[in-house]
Amino acid sequence: MPKRTRFTTWRPLATAATAALTAALLTPAAAEAAPRGSLPVHSYADAVREAVWVDTGLDEDRDGRTDRVAVDIVRPREPAQRGRKVPVIMDASPYYSCCGRGNESQRKTYDADGDIVGMPLFYDNYFVPRGYAVVGVDLAGTNRSDGCVDVGGRSDIQSAKAVVDWLNGRGRAYTTRTGTERARADWTNGRTGMIGKSWDGTIANGVAATGVEGLETIVPIAAISSWYDYYFTQGAPLYDSGPDWLSNYVESPGARSRCAAVQRELVDGAPRTGDRTPLWTERDYVRAAKKVRASVFLVHGMQDLNVRMQHVGPWWDALAKNGVERKIWLSQTGHVDPFDFRRAEWVDTLHRWFDHELLGYDNGIDREPVADIERRPDQWVTSATWPPRGTHTAALRPARGTEPGVGTLGLRRGKGTETFTDDPRLGETDWAARVHTPTPDKAGFVTGPLTRDLRLSGSSRVTVTVTPSTPTAHLSAVLVDLGPDTVRDYADAGEGITTLTERTCWGASTAGDSSCFKETRAKTVDVDHTVVSRGWADLGHRADTGEGAPLTPGKRYTITLDLAATDHVVPEGHRLALIVAGTDRDLIDPPADTPTLTLDLARTTAHVPFVGGTAAFARATAGTHAGARDAVLHGVGRPDTPAHRIPGEAR
Repeated sequence: MPKRTRFTTWRPLATAATAALTAALLTPAAAEAAPRGSLPVHSYADAVREAVWVDTGLDEDRDGRTDRVAVDIVRPREPAQRGRKVPVIMDASPYYSCCGRGNESQRKTYDADGDIVGMPLFYDNYFVPRGYAVVGVDLAGTNRSDGCVDVGGRSDIQSAKAVVDWLNGRGRAYTTRTGTERARADWTNGRTGMIGKSWDGTIANGVAATGVEGLETIVPIAAISSWYDYYFTQGAPLYDSGPDWLSNYVESPGARSRCAAVQRELVDGAPRTGDRTPLWTERDYVRAAKKVRASVFLVHGMQDLNVRMQHVGPWWDALAKNGVERKIWLSQTGHVDPFDFRRAEWVDTLHRWFDHELLGYDNGIDREPVADIERRPDQWVTSATWPPRGTHTAALRPARGTEPGVGTLGLRRGKGTETFTDDPRLGETDWAARVHTPTPDKAGFVTGPLTRDLRLSGSSRVTVTVTPSTPTAHLSAVLVDLGPDTVRDYADAGEGITTLTERTCWGASTAGDSSCFKETRAKTVDVDHTVVSRGWADLGHRADTGEGAPLTPGKRYTITLDLAATDHVVPEGHRLALIVAGTDRDLIDPPADTPTLTLDLARTTAHVPFVGGTAAFARATAGTHAGARDAVLHGVGRPDTPAHRIPGEAR
């Protein structure tokens, strides 16, 4: 579809037009001093704090009346007094009472009348004085809302979408949970931006995928784009649990007693077989990306092993195909909010993003680089597009080395086989630490030391042909940067951050809602290898049918493993390794059997996106005998074919 030009042509509010007129009338010095963003001119202490209950139109708890979700609102008083309407920043969450939000696990607090006193996070403290309303929605079945938690399904998404509809004059809300007095959103212009980390950001993705009118932008942080890919990865199960456990974890006590039918649907619809059932189809937002109207500012940790980077690549590419305006931050952290790894820059960038998207300020953020990437702890680089222009996939081939189990990685097709036996006690860090040593649990393939830096950017695929010895088998494929470095310690409990005792303040405060939060610093560790990207699969789900099948021992099978998107530079002097193995401990569950797998090297290929493509890889490995031979055979500088471009790359 044609690329929309909303960034350069959209000026719906008086702010942009008035600013231009004012600048024309002012002296040059005064025009230069005119603000290019919203200022904290409204009283936070005097802000309106209220609660409404929005009718979702559903009866998930089956009590004979439609479910209502609780919506807590903090908005500036002055605009309404002057007849002006304000936009909305909305965080819809299941965590407001059960588990808390942010690094300090903040929960909502209320006064005796049931109105919000303490809204978690800094959004209300910072943005309400700047002319925004901040809205916290309790997802159905949580905190003060009716209904049931269905983990990313119709009830979850409708909980938040109904609020966007109400903010735009299309829904019904009430002043109490069971009363009949209507509440009207006559204080807002309906322009809404959704934000949130983890489940909250997932809801933002899901609501955007409905195409709801009035949702102008979303800021999903460490968010899920397909719930199947949270619980399974190409048929291989994770977490040893299903969505019923997560539903029970966040539901309010009252919801648990009335939502047995929904719980049963979650159990029956999500068997631990790894098959793609209709339950997962409903919760796949990537499939509905063509409906997205909102711009997207996506934030994710490249070492997030909770909501893994597998949720980034397909969603990002689908949005690109739909012409959605996008921005992305990629950190070295695990499952961490940017407020806790890049605080000052995050608050400033988010402020300008919302000012541009919701208030119409021409502040230049749309002309800045699309991607910010953390290259080393607290050291960031930018890319004008992501993946960068000139990124192409190179077909890397494993080959046998001088001893079994330790091979080479280059551009020439290998011969022969390598054999390994699944050992569920081991995982990617064990394999990487012993990649130069023959071990029975993995097959490793390594380049020579690079003669120049080599940048990977985007999603890789590894196609393997293997012969299993048992009716079930799981596979892992891992790309590793072999060499010393200092990185964020994502395996630590803080997932790359250390929480300090001193606080800094971001906005205004009241006695019941402080804007001051504990500072953090990077938690680092010295390593001799870095896992760059990983992917896993159940060999029984090799066919693109959504259903698995038993394997025939001794029969050869081919499967392509989708590795997570990343952006990583393998420095000069380091080596790039490909590891193929079985169960990746703590990241996928083991199969029913303990297979031995024979890997056919001639039919195994890693398709890896490099900035500069095959030629860049050949140049970076040209210092080794095999690399020099590959460079001659493949022609350094020869352009890659268009088929090897990264999906969604800006051209």
